[in-house]
Amino acid sequence: MTTFTTRPGDGLSEQPLNEREGLLKHYVRKILAAPVYDVAIETPLQPARQLSERLGNQVLLKREDLQPVYSFKIRGAYNRVVQLSAEERARGVIAASAGNHAQGLALAARELGVQATIVMPCTTPELKVQGVRSRGGKVVLHGDAFPDALAHALHLAEEKGLTFVPPYDDPDVIAGQGTVAMEILRQHGGPLHAIFVPVGGGSLIAGIAAYVKYLRPEVKVIGVEPEDSNCLQAALAAGERVVLSQVGLFADGVAVAQIGAHNFEVCRHFVDEVLTVSTDEICAAIKDIYDDTRSITEPAGALAVAGIKRYVEREGLSGEHLVAIDSGANINFDRLRHVAERAELGEQREAIIAVTLPERPGAFRAFCQALGRRQITEFNYRYNSGSEAHIFVGVQTHPQNDPRAALVEGLQVQGFPVLDLTDNELAKLHVRHMVGGRAPQTGDEMLLRFEFPERPGALFNFLDKLGGRWNITLFHYRNHGAADGRVLAGLAVPVEERGAVREALDAIGYPYWDESDNPACKLFLG
Repeated sequence: MTTFTTRPGDGLSEQPLNEREGLLKHYVRKILAAPVYDVAIETPLQPARQLSERLGNQVLLKREDLQPVYSFKIRGAYNRVVQLSAEERARGVIAASAGNHAQGLALAARELGVQATIVMPCTTPELKVQGVRSRGGKVVLHGDAFPDALAHALHLAEEKGLTFVPPYDDPDVIAGQGTVAMEILRQHGGPLHAIFVPVGGGSLIAGIAAYVKYLRPEVKVIGVEPEDSNCLQAALAAGERVVLSQVGLFADGVAVAQIGAHNFEVCRHFVDEVLTVSTDEICAAIKDIYDDTRSITEPAGALAVAGIKRYVEREGLSGEHLVAIDSGANINFDRLRHVAERAELGEQREAIIAVTLPERPGAFRAFCQALGRRQITEFNYRYNSGSEAHIFVGVQTHPQNDPRAALVEGLQVQGFPVLDLTDNELAKLHVRHMVGGRAPQTGDEMLLRFEFPERPGALFNFLDKLGGRWNITLFHYRNHGAADGRVLAGLAVPVEERGAVREALDAIGYPYWDESDNPACKLFLG
């Protein structure tokens, strides 16, 4: 986890005090005037009893997943559309979105009698496409990714005279989202230590920060981002908006490369801190919310709970009141398998380890005896003709009573070479499903991890542009119900041609990582 805190004198608070106060007043007036309850509901501030007991703090969930579109986005979308003139309403509105903004705008427009056109990438899951259509929106599928859809939406807006409604970088959208804070302060009048807010483009945290810092400046406003999509954290560190070269797609609701300009102007002065959390921590937070509410949150919606857990651990906090914005529940059912698989890792209740055993009778028994009464959650092995066997093992642990560090140290003391793979993304995504695939005869092999778009033709496009120049030595794909497919591929490439391979892969445009030196590969796939 990394953090960034704004402090007086750090260059982020140089705007004159009266100007900053004026900015707050401007947004508070807009928030108080936002007529979002024509279509949105006031969502409950629900105690998370089990999580609170475990953390020693009172954790409250702001249940925005209960909105009519299962997300807070309806607030900002409605407040933007309701401000349109009669002429603008008659012409209609348009947006580009693959998720919650699309459904929020479709419903908002229908309630106001406005035709809404939503441009969505062709890779958008059918669940979300149908969600827009069922709320009266006209769907236009265009391009393979969001930038393609956005460019087409802007073109149609100009061509047809439609009003473009941005998902986050707009004062009226910010004000609509800020009504969440208005409800929180009304629902919880007592001492409140902090509000944790998921961050994508930044409209939600900007609206909350503006309202809270005007009325209750002692309450901390803390943003939470995925480690691989930290656009606000990067902007605060740089003192200006930056564009991330790449964003992770697991928490697709916050997969944004650059914080909004209007949003950053608020956040740079009034957000106290930004935390980042891992995919495993997000999955564990989804489980935490389910355990307390029996509701299933999307990855972006669980960010705030993951942030609270990291913050409490870091600060040694106890006896405080903490609010987490549960921002949405638009998750594809197919993704739940992946979430469940990773939740125990995020809760530090499972360790993934590689153990080297002598290839002789009785070795497995000795290893199991060394584990003691710990429960094995996964065990992968295939016979190797050499003198050593490498096994891939999942073992149940407990963050306090039996941490994974104690497991690893205990096995090493008993003479077992152990490699901790719990934080190794390649091992968790691919290797655990491929143990037994060693092929030392492949020679000069590059092992590359990719994110392919989940659409027909993605694999052919990869192979076609690669050109058949290098032999494929390995290929593993597993569907995770997301818009991107995770692929591990091996290519037989002489050392002198490595540069040419990278040029070819850059031209294809799929995000990739060279995992040739990953220890999990060397043990199980090399």
